[in-house]
Amino acid sequence: VQLVESGGGLVQPGGSLRLSCAASGTLFHIYTMGWYRQVPGKQREFVASITKLNVTDYNDSVKGRFTISGDRLVNTIFLEMNSLKPEDTAVYYCNADVTAKLRGMGDWGQGTRFTVSS
Repeated sequence: VQLVESGGGLVQPGGSLRLSCAASGTLFHIYTMGWYRQVPGKQREFVASITKLNVTDYNDSVKGRFTISGDRLVNTIFLEMNSLKPEDTAVYYCNADVTAKLRGMGDWGQGTRFTVSS
């Protein structure tokens, strides 16, 4: 599975941004896709996920601000982020796994970075 993220950049606090992750390759076995994020010196952190049945899950720190969605016709997931905070600054990685809950394993994209700063 190949995962390609896009949508990073610079945004002001309180602003919005949308990340995309396009999947290609052999996908029939993929059950869940989602996002992790990582800042230097810290472990990669789960952000949000969506299953092929459209069941979503979120890190408590982003609930109410981030929305994950998917378009199965184009094998792409999106992460709509609102009310962004400086602490959301990170490299965001797309992840795909065969299980109903992401395990921090499986296939990864190359990451897309965005910065929340005034």
